[in-house]
Order: sequence, then structure tokens, then C-alpha cells
Amino acid sequence: MGMAAVNVAIPALAADLHASANKVSWLPTLYILSNVALMLPFGKLADNYGRKRMFVWGLALNALAAFMCSIATSIDAILFWRLVQGAAGAMIFGTGIAIITAVTPNNKRGTALGIVASCVYVGLTLAPAIGGWLTELLGWRSVFYFQIPLVIALLIFIKFKLPGEWKNEHHSRFDWIGSIIFITFACTLVYGMSALPSMLGWGLLGVSLLCLGAFIVHQSKDKQPLIRVQMFLESRVFSLSLSTSFLMYGSNFAILFLLSLYLQFIKGYSPSYSGQILLIQALCMAIIAPIAGKLSDKFQPRIIATTGCLIVGIGFIVLNQISPASSASDIGIALALIGTGFGLFSTPNNNAIMGSVSEQEVGVASASMNLSRTIGNLVGMSLVNLMMHHYLGDEKLSSAQNDALMQTISLALVMSLCFVLVACVFSAIRGKQ
Repeated sequence: MGMAAVNVAIPALAADLHASANKVSWLPTLYILSNVALMLPFGKLADNYGRKRMFVWGLALNALAAFMCSIATSIDAILFWRLVQGAAGAMIFGTGIAIITAVTPNNKRGTALGIVASCVYVGLTLAPAIGGWLTELLGWRSVFYFQIPLVIALLIFIKFKLPGEWKNEHHSRFDWIGSIIFITFACTLVYGMSALPSMLGWGLLGVSLLCLGAFIVHQSKDKQPLIRVQMFLESRVFSLSLSTSFLMYGSNFAILFLLSLYLQFIKGYSPSYSGQILLIQALCMAIIAPIAGKLSDKFQPRIIATTGCLIVGIGFIVLNQISPASSASDIGIALALIGTGFGLFSTPNNNAIMGSVSEQEVGVASASMNLSRTIGNLVGMSLVNLMMHHYLGDEKLSSAQNDALMQTISLALVMSLCFVLVACVFSAIRGKQ
């Protein structure tokens, strides 16, 4: 929620600190960078030293970083603390689902994950509105310091209402070499994606692929790795569920961004009316996710998740028909289908991932699940950025660019539909849990 709220405050922040467009573009990128790079190492540390402990330290570090951003006097300082906040996010999101899995009986895990997913979607729905309201009334700094009392309240709740700790009985040696290789992979991936389509970007992506290969080889040979790559071979459910997650989130992340441009530039709707239309997807997801979680406790998660993928696919088929003449109701129907399908998909898929590993590896599984989502978001957005560069170049967005923008949106929607169709196949063939 904090990240989505901060995005709304970026224009005011940039104006107040006289920040260049280049530096402003790094605000979300640096957050994602440290989040992706540290998710897996923190997941392993959580398994060794305590998942609740890692979660609490992540919350505390997030509050510190938010406070430092709120008093920063330069864009460079905010960039540094956003990097730190991304690391805190890796500690929080890499362990949160693992804790839920540990405290919930297997036959109720889907219900619990559904409630968590619903809370996430409600947060994502409210965050832009809260961020805009705070920025307008109290200034951009309030978007950072409003997070602090929420974190303090959560820490107090954990102190008194969540006793105990969850970790492995025996510590395994921390794989520093594997961590360095993985962090290098993540850094070159994120920076390379942001630098496309330049030669530097392609070169860094090449280095990233080499690092990924080296990481897989190292993990397969190390006796106490960050993640046992054998997990992907031992459990078809685990590997294909992660692949499905990567494709589904890769298909969806950039679409709301593009539809926001479509509604405001091509259709000429106001920002507030456009926002109301785009809220339809998140609202449907928030409503359906808990229901899907309960269903995944009673039926095979594969069946419900695949049904969700198919409904998302239908939504994208409808969305692929849009043109400058399409109505708001056409977009609303498509987003309702996508939101309903995603609500059916996400919780059962997470349930399948967490239920396919041993108790000793739930921290790493939780981190892997969040990694698949984050990297899917990153790849999907980067591909859309490539399309925008190809069709729009460095031109300022205006009504004169509507034809090129429509071409970009149409191609991106075809890409998303292809991602979802492949995800349907992966989800259907993953096998029984």
C-alpha cells in the first residue's frame, strides 16, 4: 500500500526538490531492485533465525526508512532510503506468507491466504486515493510519515497477539556466494530492463542470464544452498505454480498504467472518472479472493486457479476489442472479468505453492512466490516500456500521439493475452497437490 501511495506523490515531490526526470524514474526502480535482490537471501535467513523476527525487523526498518524520506531535503537522500525501504519490503513480504502458513492448519490455509489477498487488494484500491488526499492536504512528506503510526500499531499487535517463533530446528550455513551471485543477477536484470532498448540494457540482460545460470549451477552443487533447485524437479506443482504466477502478473501489471493513458488521452475522461473505472478490477479481486481461498481448501487449487486464468483470458479477449470508439462500460466489463479471474487465481495458486514444500522450506517458498510476482511485474512493465519507446519515442504525450498510443496499447494487450493463455496451460498441467 505504501508504494502505491508514494507513486501518487511523486510529481509534488519532484517539484519541491527540483528533481530531474531521470532521478525521479529511479524512485520505483530502486525499491523493486532491492526487493528482488534480497527476497531470497532474507527468506533463507528467516528459515534459520525466525520468520517472525525477520518480519518485525522488516517493519521497523520500513518505518525508519519512511521517516528518513519524510525529512529528506534532497532527491538523492530519498533514493537511498527508498532502496532501504525495498530491502525492508523483502523482509516483510518474503516471510509474511510463511508465517500465515505456519500458524494455519492445512485445511484452512486457503481461507487464510484469501483473507490476506483481499487485504492486499483493498490496500491497493485505497492507496492511490489516500496518497492523493494526503499530498493535496498535507504535502508529499505526509505520504511517508503516515506509514509510521500504522507500523507501530502493527508491531504492538504482534508483540501481544502473536506469541512464539517459527524457524528450522537446525541452522544451515548461509550461502554467501550464492547470495552475491543472486544479487548480481537481480541488479543487472532490473537495471538492464530499465535501460532498454539501449546496447547497455541488452548487455546487462546478457550478464543477468549468465548470473542466473551460474546461480542455478552453484545451488545444485552446494550442500546448504539458498534454495534447493531440486525443489523445482521434485514438485511439479511448485515449479509450474511459480511459472503460472510469473506469467499472470506479467500480463496484468502494466495494463492499468496503459488503460489510464487510454481513458484520459484517447477517451478524454477526467482523472477521477478514469480512476473509478480502473477501481473495478481491484474491487472484484478483493471480493473474490477470500471466496477462492475457501474453495481451495475444499477442492484442488489447480481447478480453481485454472478457472481463474481462463476468466482472465476472456477478459483480455474482450479488452483486445477496444478502440477509440469503445465506451466506459466496455472497459468496465473487461476489468470486472479480469478482476474476478485474478481473484479466483491468486489465492489458490499461492495455496498450491505453499502446500507443495516441506515445513523447513516455507520461508524460501514464500520468498520464491513473491519473487515470481515481482519479476513478472518487472518483465511485463519493461516490455511495455519497449513498445512505448518504439511507437512513441521521446515525444510528449498529447492528442497528436493518440494513434501511436493506441498501437502501443493494442500490442500490449495481445502480449498480455498470450501470457495468460500460456499460464492457463501451465496451471492445468501442474498436477494434483
